Amino acid sequence: MAFEGLSHAGQLCKNLIVVLNDNQMSIDHNTGSVSRYLSRLTMTAGYQTFRYRVDKAIDKIPYLGRHLEKLVFRIKRAFKGLLLTNNLFVDFGFEYVGPLDGHNEAALERELRRVSKLHRPVVVHVVTKKGKGYSPAENNPELFHGIGPFQISDGTVEKFDTQSFTEAFSNLMIEDGEKNRDLVAITAAMAKGTGLSAFSHKFPDRFFDVGIAEEHAVTFAGGLAKGGKVPVVCIYSTFIQRSVDQMIHDIALQKSHAIFMLDRAGAVPSDGVTHQGIYDIALFRPIPELELMTVCSEADLRLCFEWAIEKGTSVVIRYPKLTCPTEVPQMSTPVELGRGILIPCTEFPVENISEAELESKKKKILIVATGGMYSEVQKAVRAVVLDGGYADIYLLRFIKPFDESYFLELASHYNGVVFVEDGVVIGGIGEYLAGLLAEKGQTNSRVLGFEDKFYSHGSREEVLEMAGLSPAHIKKAVKECSN
Repeated sequence: MAFEGLSHAGQLCKNLIVVLNDNQMSIDHNTGSVSRYLSRLTMTAGYQTFRYRVDKAIDKIPYLGRHLEKLVFRIKRAFKGLLLTNNLFVDFGFEYVGPLDGHNEAALERELRRVSKLHRPVVVHVVTKKGKGYSPAENNPELFHGIGPFQISDGTVEKFDTQSFTEAFSNLMIEDGEKNRDLVAITAAMAKGTGLSAFSHKFPDRFFDVGIAEEHAVTFAGGLAKGGKVPVVCIYSTFIQRSVDQMIHDIALQKSHAIFMLDRAGAVPSDGVTHQGIYDIALFRPIPELELMTVCSEADLRLCFEWAIEKGTSVVIRYPKLTCPTEVPQMSTPVELGRGILIPCTEFPVENISEAELESKKKKILIVATGGMYSEVQKAVRAVVLDGGYADIYLLRFIKPFDESYFLELASHYNGVVFVEDGVVIGGIGEYLAGLLAEKGQTNSRVLGFEDKFYSHGSREEVLEMAGLSPAHIKKAVKECSN
C-alpha cells in the first residue's frame, strides 16, 4: 500500500512531503531487502556533504538565490547521479532529501522549511534511534515498544509468576518442533510479541520473519504448505485483518494445511482503539474450508493446536492477551469436531451452598462463551450462585464447523441461554446461535458482545466494562433470563 501511494504521488507530481522515519526497527529488528536498501542510503554521506554546502552558500545570496533555484536543482541532480548509483524514491518521481539526523530538531526544521518551497513531491529520510535518551529502551528497543509496569531507574520490567497464552504457545512450538521436522514458523516482524523468539533460536532454518507484510506471510504459508511443510503463522488478531483476501484465495480455496495462531484476540489492554482483536470471528466465519477455534486454557490450547497439526486442514486458533486461568478437568477433554466444553457450575464451589441445592434450582441458565471470556464468565457464575441462581458454562472450542444438533440438544435442558463473545455482535457466533435457537422456539436468550462502535484505550477490565462484557454485566443477563 505504501508503494502504491508513492507511485500515485509521483505520477500526480503535486506538492507533497513524505517523512520517512527510519529507526531501523519495526517492533522487532527490521528484515528484508527494503530495510537493507534504506541502510545503504544512510551511508551516502558524500552527496549530503556537497548538498549542504551548496544550500548554505545559496542562502547567503538573498536576491540571486531565488533565481538560481532551478539551476542549482539541476546541478544537485547531476551530482546525485554521480554519487548515488540509484534511488528508489527518485525513480518514483520524488526529490530525495536525507538521511537527516532526526534528533537534531533545529537542522530538521531548516530542511523542512527548505523542501516546502519545492513544487514537487519530496521524501525526507530521517534517521532516529528507538528509545533515544533512555538507555534501557535504547539497549532493548523490542521490549520497550509496548511495555507494562517497570522501574524507571533501571528499566526492570515487572514479572508475574503466571503463564500467559503467548508463553504457553511458545513452549508448544518448541515441543512440537522437536517432534515434527516439517513444522515451520512464520511471523510478520513480531517474533518476540508472538512468542516465536525461542523457536527462532532453536530452529533458525525453520523460522521466517517476513517483516511487516502480513499479506505475504499468509500467501507464503500457503506455498510452504503445498511444498509439504506444516506452516504455523502467528499474527495479532488486529493485523490479520490485512490478509482476508489471502486467507480466502491462497489458504482456504487451496485447502492448504496451514495453522494460524491469532494472538491478542478479543479485548486487548493498553494498546488503544486500533489493536482490539474483535473482528476476526465475523471476518473468517463465512469463509469455506476454514476452521475457526477458540481456546480457554493452556491445556485446551495444547489439545487444539496438536489437533490442528494432525487434522491436515486450514485452521485458525484465537486466544487472548491474558494469563492462563486455573485448569478444571473438563478443559482436558479430547477435541471433538464442532463441539465445545461443558463446565457445570458445581466446579466453582460456593461456601454454604451444596451441590444438591444447586441441582434443585428450577431456573437453570446456560452461558455459551468464547474461550477468551472464560475468566469473566466463571466470576459471573460464582456471583449468580451466591445470588441464588444457577448457570453452567459451555465454552466454544469450535466456532466453525459447529455441531448444531449437539448444541440444540444441550440447550433444550436449560430455561435460557446467554451468549458471551469477545468479538463483534454483528456477524458473530452468538447472534447466529441465538437465531438458531429462535427457529426451534427457544426465544429466552441474550447476546453479549462488542457493539457496532470503536472502543477506546483502556485496561482489559475497562474495555470489557465499556462493551458490557464485565462479570457484572454477564450476571445481569443471566438474571434477566431467569425471570
